[in-house]
Amino acid sequence: MIGWLGLLLFVSSELALAEDTLTQIRARLPQTEIVQGHFSQQKQLKFLSKPLVSQGEFVFWQNHGVLWKTLSPVASTLLINNSRLLSSQGEQAIPASFGRIFPALLGGDWTQLQADFNLSATLQAQSWQIELRPKAPLLAKVIALIYLSGDSELRQLDIHEVSGNQSVIRFDGIDHPDQLPPAQLSEFERLLP
Repeated sequence: MIGWLGLLLFVSSELALAEDTLTQIRARLPQTEIVQGHFSQQKQLKFLSKPLVSQGEFVFWQNHGVLWKTLSPVASTLLINNSRLLSSQGEQAIPASFGRIFPALLGGDWTQLQADFNLSATLQAQSWQIELRPKAPLLAKVIALIYLSGDSELRQLDIHEVSGNQSVIRFDGIDHPDQLPPAQLSEFERLLP
């Protein structure tokens, strides 16, 4: 009986410590409704010797979604919210868990991420890292592991797929405007039902 009680107390203290670390990381991030900036992405596919490299701009708008504009090598636009994904090819059906992930990653929504992932975090004086392991069966078929790292902003997102493919996305030029310009507002309007 004491063995189980000790184990229960240990697990409870570990969970509280993880929650405390996530709370401290969240406190380092700006609590704003809009985050925008630039990204560079390297996607390493198992069957290619060199990674695919792209660059562009992103906008995260809390409760509205993500605008992801690739500028090079080929211009394209993705709009993602909890239930929809729009691209230049039109609307694509996505499972709800996939639609929640990208906005939650960019918005630092730990509660949402904990619904689909087991999170572990490390915090240092100037940096932090969060490891996400899928617990949702549908996600676990595609994603093996995700790492988030940053300082006062999210700076890097590493996605390791079950297939062996890997994406590394780096963020810079991050800004937090009070409102979006008309062109970006009209892009987000396309996500409305």
